Amino acid sequence: MRKLEPGLRAHLDGTCTTLCYCWKLIRADNTILGFTDHDVKLSFGGTDFEALAGFEASAAEAMLGLNIDTQEVAGVFSSNLLSETDLSAGRYDNAKVETWLVNWLNIEEREMLRIGYLGEITREDNRFVAEFRSLTNQLDQTKGRLFMPLCDAVLGDNHCDVDLQQPAFATAGAVSKIYSNISFEIAGPMGFNDNWFARGHLLWISGANTDLAVEVAGSVDDGAAITLQLWKPMPFEVQTDDSFELTAGCDKCFETCKSKFNNHLNFRGFPHMPGNDFSLSYADKATDHDGSPLVQ
Repeated sequence: MRKLEPGLRAHLDGTCTTLCYCWKLIRADNTILGFTDHDVKLSFGGTDFEALAGFEASAAEAMLGLNIDTQEVAGVFSSNLLSETDLSAGRYDNAKVETWLVNWLNIEEREMLRIGYLGEITREDNRFVAEFRSLTNQLDQTKGRLFMPLCDAVLGDNHCDVDLQQPAFATAGAVSKIYSNISFEIAGPMGFNDNWFARGHLLWISGANTDLAVEVAGSVDDGAAITLQLWKPMPFEVQTDDSFELTAGCDKCFETCKSKFNNHLNFRGFPHMPGNDFSLSYADKATDHDGSPLVQ
């Protein structure tokens, strides 16, 4: 059973309560925002909780055991701290959320009800609905290595060990010609093979999209300029001379690991894992089964 702060317990045991909810959002960039469904701004713990932000919480569904608790928070973009462009840019993806029950007449009487993360966020007109997931949702995520032909490492991480600071794998440039918010030409780096940057990442360091990163779908070098195609359009308008940092991409295949990165000794996949057709295969005289290694 939850042990409440004595003052809050006494308040709840009374005949009349003055309670409200407060939400503290901590984004991945460490930006902290506070909101409350009360009609006056509240402040505690070094955070200001803005009032009348258009928030409305559904009933929280608490589950026994390790089942995932869920709740929905709906709202409109009436707060200056919230914007649809920030949601579109993914700045609230998987943001940490603290939910507080507070006596607004005496904010010292408060209790943190739950900690979780924002899940799916849907938008309609000027309204959003954010799914709140409890900490047990983390137990539902895939952990550890995967047994599959492709590499399960992230290019450049401790398992991969590729140095993405090498000139062959990282470069910087600026937009020289714009086709759309998802396709444009860049000036600066030249001499890269087509699709060298496919599945790589582009990080904006100037312009309206500064600090946002996006995956590259493809790149074509015609000798005069490189045309980049992104997987999804940027949330803010791309402008000529917007600068960025660009890293090479990897398709997770063993041949790419060997020929492009010379990193096959660190390959984290199982390229010779039998496929679904293995059960239909059979021994034949043409194949030399001498026990020699498959990887040279």
